Amino acid sequence: MENNLFQQFGIGDDNSNRVFIIAEMSANHNHSLEIAIETIRAAKAAGADAIKLQTYTADTLTLNSDKPYFQIHQGSLWDGTTLYKLYQQAYTPWEWFPELMRVAKEENIICFSSPFDKSSVDFLETLNVPAYKIASFEITDIPLIEYVASKKKPVIISTGIATFDEISEAVSACYRMGNRDVALLKCTSSYPAPIDQANLMTIPDMREKFQVAVGLSDHTMSSAVAVAAVALGARIVEKHFILDRKIGGPDSAFSMNKEEFSEMVTYIRQVEQALGKPTYELTESVRRNRKFARSLFVVQNMHAGDLITEQNVRSVRPSDGLAPKYLPEILGKRVNRDLEFGEPLRWEYLQ
Repeated sequence: MENNLFQQFGIGDDNSNRVFIIAEMSANHNHSLEIAIETIRAAKAAGADAIKLQTYTADTLTLNSDKPYFQIHQGSLWDGTTLYKLYQQAYTPWEWFPELMRVAKEENIICFSSPFDKSSVDFLETLNVPAYKIASFEITDIPLIEYVASKKKPVIISTGIATFDEISEAVSACYRMGNRDVALLKCTSSYPAPIDQANLMTIPDMREKFQVAVGLSDHTMSSAVAVAAVALGARIVEKHFILDRKIGGPDSAFSMNKEEFSEMVTYIRQVEQALGKPTYELTESVRRNRKFARSLFVVQNMHAGDLITEQNVRSVRPSDGLAPKYLPEILGKRVNRDLEFGEPLRWEYLQ
């Protein structure tokens, strides 16, 4: 597995559980540069490692047409409008990008973007973005993925709408361009996404089958799915982030505010610590607590020569006597001295 992406962003490789947490701004600036800047600062304060933007215009993403093909009737939040009108409302003005990246650098938070066509890739290259994200709905645009991969920067690909074969084609497109620094994000392309459609067991399966870094792009409205994903091996977590859902906008309904995001980050960092490493070694505190394990004790006063029975020797706490596994072996043997109630049984007490 390639580790450049891990090394660049501090994501956990096979020897670390570090998770790379992305706050997706998307349309949550509501066309206010001030809100966009404050969103970056808030994402940093909430514990995000990165802020992700989207780079497109309505004209680079779709056609200004009212034909049925371009109308949204998918049972989604955006039904009743057209693709063009939606993207006009949602896009981030390109002239903001230098300032947003400056603020991100000032805040020491990584800033990168999802491009949606070659012109947006070319624009982002002028800003020297450190990575690219392929959105779920672009995973089938192999020429775009090849162009992105050709820039030799980490490529993070959401798999929301893709079949297994389409995921394979996207990864292969990166490899063809000599870029093996690829990560895949399990994603449910529903907004908001029902928890029972998360299918998180895909994460370890995807890691095994594609041998790349894996993570989660999550559109549910809780921390539970993201935290569970980390426990299953996700090393990247992306969540939509908003200052306040009252701002409104196309993505506000499935975006976390600062407090919710911060809570999720706390849980993820706790799970990182809990995952640790495969080990059967006992910590010092556990070794101390072995005092309270069971062992064999005399439970009736005994005289030298008495037989050991289940009535005069029992397995009880603490652990100062013989291990309980030896009870069948010593039953019927005789003791070589007087023993009082409450005495731990030892090998040297047997005839």
